[in-house]
Amino acid sequence: MGALLWLLIPLLAALAATVWSSWTTRNRKTGDVAELAGYARFREAMERSEDERPREHSDAA
Repeated sequence: MGALLWLLIPLLAALAATVWSSWTTRNRKTGDVAELAGYARFREAMERSEDERPREHSDAA
């Protein structure tokens, strides 16, 4: 019976490795759309000329 318990350890390790491997290789479809939209807004803001940018108000006089 002791030998069967020792054989169970590598079997459980292989099962855990399989689960971990499938978890890490899953398809992630979140985040890219929002990041690309934010980057597009950033590029548009950087391409504006100085006249089109809103003026910052300073309270220091």
